[in-house]
Amino acid sequence: MSGRGRLALCAFAATLMAAGALVPLVRPATWLLHAAIMVALLSGVGALARRAPLARTLTVALQAAAALLMLTVVFASDRALLGFLPSPGVFQEFGRLLAEGGEDVGRYAIPAPATDGIRLMLVGGVVVIGLAVDALAVTFRSAAPAGLPLLALYSVAAGLSGGEGGWLWFLLAASGYLLLLLAEGRDRLSQWGRVFGGASRAQGRFAAGLEAAGRAPAPVRTGRRIGVVALGIALAVPAALPTLDGGLLANAGSGNGSGLGGGGTISAVNPLVSLQDNLNQPADREALTYKTNAPNTQNMYLRIMALDRFDGTAWKFSQRKVEDVPDRLPDPPGLSQAVSTREITTTISTAGWYQQNYLPMPYPASRVKIDGDWRFEPEGRTLVGDRGQSTRGAQYQVSSLMVNPTAEQLASAPEAPGALRREYTEVPSFLPAVVKTTALEVTEGAANDYERAVRLQDWFALDGGFTYDTQVDSGTGVTAITRFLKNREGFCVHFSFTMAAMARTLGIPARVAVGFTPGSPQSDGSMSVGLRDAHAWPELYFEGVGWTRFEPTPSRGTAPDYTRPDAPTSDESDPSRPEASTSAAPSVAPSASESCQAQATPAAECATIAPGAAAPPADSGGLWGGLLVIGRAVVLLAGLIALTLLPLLLRTDARARRLGSRGRTEADARARTLAVWQEITDTAWDLGIPPDDAQTPRRTAARLVRLGRLDGAAAEAVHRVAGSVEQVLYAREPRPGTGLAEDARLIRAGLRAPVSRWTRLRALLVPRSSVRVVWAASARWRAVTARWGRRRPRTDTPGPALTR
Repeated sequence: MSGRGRLALCAFAATLMAAGALVPLVRPATWLLHAAIMVALLSGVGALARRAPLARTLTVALQAAAALLMLTVVFASDRALLGFLPSPGVFQEFGRLLAEGGEDVGRYAIPAPATDGIRLMLVGGVVVIGLAVDALAVTFRSAAPAGLPLLALYSVAAGLSGGEGGWLWFLLAASGYLLLLLAEGRDRLSQWGRVFGGASRAQGRFAAGLEAAGRAPAPVRTGRRIGVVALGIALAVPAALPTLDGGLLANAGSGNGSGLGGGGTISAVNPLVSLQDNLNQPADREALTYKTNAPNTQNMYLRIMALDRFDGTAWKFSQRKVEDVPDRLPDPPGLSQAVSTREITTTISTAGWYQQNYLPMPYPASRVKIDGDWRFEPEGRTLVGDRGQSTRGAQYQVSSLMVNPTAEQLASAPEAPGALRREYTEVPSFLPAVVKTTALEVTEGAANDYERAVRLQDWFALDGGFTYDTQVDSGTGVTAITRFLKNREGFCVHFSFTMAAMARTLGIPARVAVGFTPGSPQSDGSMSVGLRDAHAWPELYFEGVGWTRFEPTPSRGTAPDYTRPDAPTSDESDPSRPEASTSAAPSVAPSASESCQAQATPAAECATIAPGAAAPPADSGGLWGGLLVIGRAVVLLAGLIALTLLPLLLRTDARARRLGSRGRTEADARARTLAVWQEITDTAWDLGIPPDDAQTPRRTAARLVRLGRLDGAAAEAVHRVAGSVEQVLYAREPRPGTGLAEDARLIRAGLRAPVSRWTRLRALLVPRSSVRVVWAASARWRAVTARWGRRRPRTDTPGPALTR
């Protein structure tokens, strides 16, 4: 196989190996087969164009045209001329599909169904990346810059996938890129002739010089070793140094990246970014079921975690120490024996697809029976999976307390401890004044913190004119709070974090809890909790009662009895009563969810929920929206880098054309001689010796020798090429010289030797002679405008003739 053929094959493989990171995003993954076929055809078109041979830019243009034809046939054949020729209707169809794809991306959680719009985005994106990689690595023979589009593809895919199997996709993508670099290096080395391997170790004496058959040449083996060592260092060093976070292996095997290892802490994560996606699913999906001996389930909120830190851009979960799960969990902070409590038992089973690192439980739990590697975080009273442990298919039993404070106990609660009060009433200094002003207006006349909390809850849920709408852009920063207070529409995220922020401005300790509402009763006495039961609510602290749930979101969940002074107290049940008898007829306030019927909806249309799987964007809409911002930033960065490298690519292409073969006729030889001379003067220009077109070739050669400090073979080469130029320009019977390309390379090496490293780098990245491209384009434009001016009919009338 030729060097270019090997490069093309490796470019194709590298593109598909990087595209593999997109597989977890969409189901089914048949789109990847379509993309592979198209990229293979693009590689074939490029191979044929290069064999012709055609100009490099024309080769890329033909590949781009082929890509457009293939996309037209697959996605818009009914709008195309003759079924495959692009027309204005084809581009309109592309625009419509891309718009629909953007909406689908915002609607579905991962893995999303392969709708037409999403398929066009995926297939078209991979084809564009494949075209860029083939053009850079094969057509322009620069494999290293081809890593930029591959990096953009992998970065966007890895970010959107939330780290699912990230180490595997990284290894695959990195291996493809290293394979491409190795192929280019082997191709460059092969141009120097046969490779000698030196002494034969097996025979203990000098061999014939050539490597034995079946054994890879030494440079190839060296390249493989270098690649393996570099990849091993990239993998091992971040994992081996405990002071470095975010290494590649930090998330290996953890699913959502919450592996604790031996650090004893859990890092800040935020499930709010995926909550909106879950609420907007076109079909619900059962995440877990439970049975309980509680007298009713209207207060059976299944709490996952609490977001306790508000920095102005987002509500976040603080980094805290974790410990082994005790046999019995410590008593809840702030709970007094004077408050009525009852212990209940709940048996929970999670679905096989439901995977996250935090365990949904009623609050406050007192005992948890579960298998696996779980750790306990005392402050938030949560259980978090260790070393890749997740909730997937888990079955566990939780004993928890039903806390039934009275309104009088909450109203007479003393002030919270100073340390807790300082931590949980902290708000950013740049929090808009309207937040506190509105809180003071709503709670005006309230006698205590309890009355203030109830007034805030009722203002959001009943009296403030707020509308529940899951299509509103999410976000957890001060901008989202201000927008929410102005427009008065949003969903549970907006209601919970705005009430919590307002409570903090009033001096009431507050945080935001995330989890599920009670769910829907089933015929077998169990409760079914689905995607649409995902919820967020504020928790406020009252000394003697502890962290207390409030419900400001209208039409979601139920307001607690202690916020309704006239409501009857919930009956308490005997904990020894059988589960079947207590849960057969629960008094349930139905949640706003719907069951996902497996027989009615394909599994691909039910999306997953993975709270805690990604860090929150500041004031952006959902997981996909935030990560698409990252994707756009990566693509923009890659575009800027590519624009920066444009002079280098143009200069490299010009050098290759000038020093390449130009045919066998005398005219071709004369043109090639002048092109080589142009290349020599441009090389000198790039290195700081500007051209002087007024000089003869002989004087120019002497000037280059003097200013470029050339000596020996390089100086002789300059005068030799100058003599060939004079023959071409002035001799009656020109005799073009031979070996001009080798002389040009020798002169280039001689000119580069005495200059500084900075000068050489500048000549490589920002060559001065690349301005000739601008001059050539300007000349062509003047010629076109002049030709157009001559063809235009004259509409003016001639003036009087001039006479002397």
